Amino acid sequence: MNEGNYLPLTETTLFILLSLATTPKHGYAIIKEVEAMSDQRVTMATGTLYSALRRLLDDGWITRVYDISSEASARERKLYKLTELGQSILQAEAKRLSKLAGLTQVKLASEWR
Repeated sequence: MNEGNYLPLTETTLFILLSLATTPKHGYAIIKEVEAMSDQRVTMATGTLYSALRRLLDDGWITRVYDISSEASARERKLYKLTELGQSILQAEAKRLSKLAGLTQVKLASEWR
């Protein structure tokens, strides 16, 4: 499979995948981390987040796991985590963005001489 076929990612998708890069999270935690990573520039309503999560689930980029350790709630919390495919796509996007940033720096440096 060629992860490049899925690129470029939208900013919202990139931030959602980044928020899940280290640990599984529930929806509210994803929203808060996206806001923090974007310096409050990207804000998502719950409907927007859950539509994006549904698409990512359907595409196999993330999977749902259940947090049964939370005794504060009578029901299980749904957590989301990256699949191997999701990790590969996130890594491919990071590589693409890094290359683009490097090219931009080189071009700007040569233009300013």
